[in-house]
Amino acid sequence: MISFIIPTYNAEKTIENTINSILMQEKSDIEYEIIVVNDGSTDNTDKVMQKFNENTKVKYFTKENKGVADTRNYGVNKASGEYIIFVDSDDYISKDLLKDIESYIRQGIELIKWNPIFVDENKNELTRSTNIVFEDVTGEQGFNLLFGKDNLIDCLWNYAIKKEIMLKFPTGTYHEDFAVMPLIMLKAKSMTAIDKYEYYYVQSKNSIMRNENKDNTIKKLQDKLNHYDNLIKEANNMKLEKVTKENLAIFATNALLVVVPELERENKRWFKKGLKTRNIAKNIKVRNFKQLIKRLILEIKY
Repeated sequence: MISFIIPTYNAEKTIENTINSILMQEKSDIEYEIIVVNDGSTDNTDKVMQKFNENTKVKYFTKENKGVADTRNYGVNKASGEYIIFVDSDDYISKDLLKDIESYIRQGIELIKWNPIFVDENKNELTRSTNIVFEDVTGEQGFNLLFGKDNLIDCLWNYAIKKEIMLKFPTGTYHEDFAVMPLIMLKAKSMTAIDKYEYYYVQSKNSIMRNENKDNTIKKLQDKLNHYDNLIKEANNMKLEKVTKENLAIFATNALLVVVPELERENKRWFKKGLKTRNIAKNIKVRNFKQLIKRLILEIKY
């Protein structure tokens, strides 16, 4: 069985579409359940969910507002499935997802990856992610195959994850996918990336780091820095090839750097101090001329 977990907060306008995209799956022998966890919504999400009261596949839970990390942990604890698939409450999935991954579920592959399509709020396609395909490798091998080619390695909604390799999300923090997904991948004994686009990610017009108060932005930035520290620490404690540890450090560094252009001046100054104390330039291994230039620039700036 697969457990679709949908963390929900004030999603009255989108949650029905998200659930229906799962219920309208093409015929497959894979059983599934839909676990919707309402994280203390203050809108009419609860009223919308009453439409699914008679559907035995939909399990609905409400809890005190504690953030998406806690909500995801709650959903995993309620899940009966051998596999977990996370779906955000404003996104939706392809009608073919279950059919397309069925054979890999039967094989017991621990981590199954697909590709997302980015759409606007009217379901118009904006862009597609890079399509990387491979079969039955270890998670470590999969990480190295994706490294440098796929910018969405840490996006939870790209995967079916065997429940036994799930890790707990750090509660009370932002960017919990960045904190956990790379480690789940490196932990997986088997992994496959299929040649399919299965997830529709609804792109918001608002930037993550803009249009909010300073304290909240600093909290997000501090969490990202802390998750970076933990990723490096955990990777060093794992039995990984040297090149994998180097690749993870570069991946984690790039995940920090990509935030910088999003920031307003004062927040940017604060974040750069955090980058400088971590001496992130040392993570860029000089394997070619381009990386040499990048490292030199980072050494000057950070």
